[in-house]
This record gives sequence, structure tokens and C-alpha cells, in this order.
Amino acid sequence: MTVAGIICEFNPLHSGHAYLMARLRQQGADAVVCAMSGNFVQRGEPALVNKLSRAEMAVACGADLVLELPTPWAMATAETFARGGVTLLAMADCTHIGFGSECGDAAALQATADTLLSPDLQADIRAALAEGVTYAAARQKAVEARLGGSAAVLRQPNDTLAVEYLKACRQQNAPLSPIVIPRVGAAHDGNAEAGYASASHIRQLVRQDTLDRALPYLPEAAAAVLRRELAAGRVTDVRNVERAILARLRQMREEEFAAYDGGGEGLYHRVYDAVRRCATVEELLAAVKTKRYPAARLRRLVLAAWLELPKAPETVPYARVLAANETGRALLRQMRRAEQPVLTKAADVAALGSAAAELFRREAAYTDLYTLTYDDLTQSHPGSDWRLTPIMR
Repeated sequence: MTVAGIICEFNPLHSGHAYLMARLRQQGADAVVCAMSGNFVQRGEPALVNKLSRAEMAVACGADLVLELPTPWAMATAETFARGGVTLLAMADCTHIGFGSECGDAAALQATADTLLSPDLQADIRAALAEGVTYAAARQKAVEARLGGSAAVLRQPNDTLAVEYLKACRQQNAPLSPIVIPRVGAAHDGNAEAGYASASHIRQLVRQDTLDRALPYLPEAAAAVLRRELAAGRVTDVRNVERAILARLRQMREEEFAAYDGGGEGLYHRVYDAVRRCATVEELLAAVKTKRYPAARLRRLVLAAWLELPKAPETVPYARVLAANETGRALLRQMRRAEQPVLTKAADVAALGSAAAELFRREAAYTDLYTLTYDDLTQSHPGSDWRLTPIMR
């Protein structure tokens, strides 16, 4: 059985995501498994709608099984995001990993991934960093010195993620063969093009109260879920928790910020100084930003401090099920026969060990904070993660 895995956010699920899953079927996939970010996403924001609703979109639009990528991996660097996703796909016994790509060149992506795993590459990256460029630019310069033009894949966001997926597969010895699907339509974070729009453009339209302009870029089943969540007041706006974020940051000592600065470059000093001077989160981010520090990294640091988010462990201790259809349930039975740590009921997490129980406790707390970003506060009752029941179609 050919089982294709996707590492995704579906924030929200749009026509390009449905196209990717359909193309995987055309390439021979008998089943599609999604390792999907939970309620917080890699750009350092709460997802537009909650994880269960996005999982519902997924199984209605081409996925068979949706597993949650917990927040420590979901809201992290591309490398950690990929590591957590590949771990979950391996748990689900996927045979392939599928992804969209700007270049569509599997050989170039794999060569770049292998080069990044060279043990002596870090010295070249450090030398480039000393010139004051971003880590991404330093890494690309170091790879270009070895690969030449093939390193150009690191200039494109989906290709960069693809390289991280392939790196993670190598590092984990995960037997996931790549299926590279050339990206169509709108660019990453771009406006609409050829009937497709990026997720960021769709989110912008939704938050501008122009839902009628956003919905044509979603499959009808996904659009129906988004309409329902919007009507219920369960669409997020991080501005709803801005005072809570600032209250947390203003109580922190300077050394406490270091735990959320993954670069080891002293960025947290700048953040602490900005916290002491700035009145809004937007002003704080603008005060810290330089060409060396991408906006997503700064947003992740601020949000991680608010959540008190620890560094991601080496491995994901369980595969939490968010949604499945009949094929997905068959995959779950196979995972259980292989004694994989599958979690469908919150009450069962204690049996998976202390690491799993602690992660779940934290994840439930993150969800309680996530729901405070809803437009309708009456929808934010705490404890929802403990009551969550997977979508079973």
C-alpha cells in the first residue's frame, strides 16, 4: 500500500492544498496522511481556526488521516518543524512524503539537503554570519560554494521546507520516498493568481471582513467549515490577547528571554530592551527587527515567551488523532498493531508515559490560551483539549 504523507498547516485549507492531495493520488497514493500543526503555526501566530476544524477540512478535501503536530514543533524553525512532521509520518508507516515545490527538481532538493548535513558546513556558515547577514543568507552562501546554482532552491520558501523534510528523512533513517509536486498558482504569501490564492492572502481577506472574496479560493467543503467557525465567533485575532502578551513580557527578567532565543546570538537582549520601551506588540517587533532577524522568528520568540513554550524534545511522544475516514481508521489499526503511541482519547495519555503526559498537559494549556484569541469570548471555555473528540467520517 502506498501511503503519502504531507507536513502541513492548512491555515486554512485552500484549493492549492486540495490540488496537492489530488496529485498525490494521481501519482499512485492509496492513502494520504497529514501531520498538521495544532493551534499555533510556524510564523508565530494562532491558526485562523482551531485544529479540529482544520482537520475536518482536510478529511473532507482529500486526506484520510490527520495527526496533530504539537506546538513545540509546529511553532519552531523549519528544521524542527520538519523533524516533528517526519517523525509523525514515520509513525503512520508512510511510504512517501509529498510536498509542493517551486523548482520541482527532486535531485536538486536532495543534493542541497545532503550538503546541509555535511559535518564541516557549519564552519562556513559561521564565517558568513560574521558578515552580518541572516542565518538563511549565510547558509545559502555556504551551500552555493559547494553546489553552485543548485543552491538556488534555498531562495524559495516551499523548496526550503522541502529540503528540511529531506534532511529529516536522512537523519531519522525514515524510508519516505519524495513525491515532488510543482507548485501552481499564487506564490507563497502572494496574492491570487490563476484561480489560486496563498493562505496568507486568504487570511487577510477574512480578517478584512471580505469573506465573499476569500471563499472562492477554498474547496466548498473547507469553505463551509470556515463559514461555520466565523459565524460562531471562533476565528482568531491575536490582537484579542495583546494585553495578556504584554503583561507576561513585562514581568519577565532579561535572562528569562534567553530560553526562547534559539539562535544563540543574543537577540533576547534586544527583545528585553524593546519590552521596556514599547507600548504595543507591533511597536516591539518593529523595534527589534533588523535584516538579520526575520519577522517570523521575532513573532515566534514573543509568542513562545507568552506560552512559556519549551524547546521541542528530540522526538514526538505520541501521534494524536484529529480526524480520520475509513481508510484512515485502517491505518490507525495498523499503527496500533505496530505498537505506535496512538492517542485518540485524552484520558489515555497517562498510559503513554510521563513525557507524553507532560506534553499533553502543556498542549491543553496552550489551547486554553489559544481560545482567548477568538472574537467571541463565550467560545473560549477552558479544558477543550481534554474534551476533544476526533472527527471520524
